[in-house]
Amino acid sequence: MRFSVLVAIVSEDCEDRAIDVAKNAGAGGVTILNGRGLGLEEKKTFFGLSLEGRESVLIFVLERKLSVKVLKALKKELELDREERGFAFTIPIEHLAGIDIKEVELFQKELEKEI
Repeated sequence: MRFSVLVAIVSEDCEDRAIDVAKNAGAGGVTILNGRGLGLEEKKTFFGLSLEGRESVLIFVLERKLSVKVLKALKKELELDREERGFAFTIPIEHLAGIDIKEVELFQKELEKEI
């Protein structure tokens, strides 16, 4: 079985919705990191304080076909094609250790549905 990492970077207020969309598309567990980004344009300030939003970095380890399904669901439901909605991408995994056996069983069930 081949795996991918799906990384979705969304605004903090979209975090729960993104997780729900991913889970409805078949994703299991997620690792959530807090972040902030710097864009090409300078951030607006108010009395010297920047008004930049916080971001959530969502990391999923998924079977490759499932990662594409989840990525498409995130793109559609969160409208990631629109400016400043966030973005998502996948990275293939060559080696993997420590994944929960329940996750592997979930991936196997998803694959069996497709066959």
